[in-house]
Formats: sequence, C-alpha cells, structure tokens
Amino acid sequence: MPAPPLHIVLFEPEIPPNTGNIARLCACTGCALHLVHPLGFAIDDRALRRAGLDYWSYLTVEEHENWAQLRRHLTGTRRWFALSTKGCTPLWQARFSAGDVLVMGPETRGLPKAIRNEIATLRIPLRSDAPVRSLNLSSACAVATYEALRQLDWQEEPCGRR
Repeated sequence: MPAPPLHIVLFEPEIPPNTGNIARLCACTGCALHLVHPLGFAIDDRALRRAGLDYWSYLTVEEHENWAQLRRHLTGTRRWFALSTKGCTPLWQARFSAGDVLVMGPETRGLPKAIRNEIATLRIPLRSDAPVRSLNLSSACAVATYEALRQLDWQEEPCGRR
C-alpha cells in the first residue's frame, strides 16, 4: 500500500457515525486514520460500521492509547495541524505537504488547550452574522482533508473506472 497522503487523527472521538464517516473519507482518499483513546464507543459499534459502509478493508486504521503514544508513533518531519474553532489562522492560509497530520478533537468539547498550544491550530471560517458554533466533525474533517489534498495536487483515478 502506498504511503498515505495525510494522517487524520481523531482525538478521543465520541460519536460513532462521525468516526465511520471519516473512515469512509480515508478509504476514498488513501489517508491513514488514527484513533486516540479513550473512544466514546466500542470499535465494533454498529453505527460506526454502518457509516463506514463496506470500506473498512480499504483503509489503514491505527488505535493509540493516548496523545503521547500517537506523537511517538508519528515522529519524523511530519507537520501537525489542529482544527479548532479556537484557531486564529484560517485553513486557507495553511500550506500542506504530503504526510502532514490533521488533528480533530472530540465533538462535545474540542481539542484540549495543551494540544492546541503544542501544534499549529487552524480554523475553518464560519459566518459571523449568526450564532453558529461549528461544523459537524465529519464535515469539518472532509473540508480540511480535501483542501490539503487539493494543495498536494492529489489525483483520483481516471473517470470511468466503475
């Protein structure tokens, strides 16, 4: 299997369908998925499996005991980017490289400040004239992943493959 274009990290995810949708995104793009414990569900949760469809065999999923273990596992020259509503830098200003790591926090509380302080923190711009807080986790992950892949000039397989 070729090296993944990106590493997608879900730090302590809580909602199975979001994780399943992100797993499906990773299967469709070749990105590696990393799940940092504790998880808010069992890895064999029915909703998780249903959201990921029958794509589970087409992606790499790695589980990590905690943040420190993940950081040790993904050592090297990779750059790390957190996605948070508390970020000051808009996603569009980031310049991504192959092998970069995109980190998403738990749905109900977001990434801890300690992690946001440790790595570059980006935000997805939202309208300011309404009291909206954030995108759904799987939607935000898709937006960030495809922006990074666009910058990497990632190419899907040619049309007509089906």
